[in-house]
This record gives sequence, C-alpha cells and structure tokens, in this order.
Amino acid sequence: MTLTHFDEHGRAQMVDVGHKDDTQREAVARGRITMKPETLALIKEGGIKKGDVLAVAQVAGIMAAKRTHELVPMCHPLLLSHISLTFDMDPAERPAGLAAIDISATVRNTGKTGVEMEALTAVSVAGLTIYDMCKAVDRAMRIDAIRLVRKRGGKHGNITLE
Repeated sequence: MTLTHFDEHGRAQMVDVGHKDDTQREAVARGRITMKPETLALIKEGGIKKGDVLAVAQVAGIMAAKRTHELVPMCHPLLLSHISLTFDMDPAERPAGLAAIDISATVRNTGKTGVEMEALTAVSVAGLTIYDMCKAVDRAMRIDAIRLVRKRGGKHGNITLE
C-alpha cells in the first residue's frame, strides 16, 4: 500500500484522476456533539439567542461540503449533486448525565473521485457551528466520533463501516 498524495521524492501532490471513469459516488459520515441536558433543551425550545441552531448548522454543513477543496489542500474541487444533513437530538446511547446530538451527512456526485472528505467536512463544520452558537451557555460541549460510515462507487466499490 502506498500513499497517493506523495510523489516519488516524498513531496505532497494532488492525485491525477484524469484517467478515471466518472461513476456515481456517495459517502455518509457521522459525528456527535455532547452537552448538558439544559443546553439541548434550549436548542429544542429555540432559546439560543443566536437563532435556530440546527437550521444554521445545516446550512453551514452544506456550505462546508461545497468548499472542502478550499480547506483540505489535496482535495479536488467537485461538482456535488446532493448534500443533506440530519440531526438526531435523542440518540439512544450517550455518556451518562449528558445530552447529545448525532449529526449525519450524506453527499453524492458523479465524478472521478469520491466524496468522503466532503461528508466528513460537513459533519465537522455542523458540529462546530452548534458549538459556536451554544458556547455562551455550555463551555463543556464536546465534538467527537466523527467518522466515515459508508461509501459507494469508485474503484474500491462499496464500503460499509457501520
């Protein structure tokens, strides 16, 4: 196994995908932000002074997916055909005494390279947005468990990690 983002001299490079066929691709990523139960109650009730937390986080996640190539140096700019985010405010499993929001992002395109980084970036920025909007009432929030859970398409085919 070799790392594709380095040339034969060990210098960083953007991988040449020009020879690859366009295929339909999809990636799903997930993450979690934990917080005090009182913070989650404020989010649900619309009591955060900065506005509708999940609506803003959804837009932020979509914008982040579209701009991943500007944030991650070796990512290709992609024409994305679909980006969606969902928020589960009552996940079954969470740390004792804490509330949580599970964040899921699905990204699709038809192209020469996958959309895993875009899905992961969407989840990350959505979590950061929730943190930013709620930090005045809860400095102990924690963003974690950001991971790829599924990808479809491309040379390696379908991969399901969860």
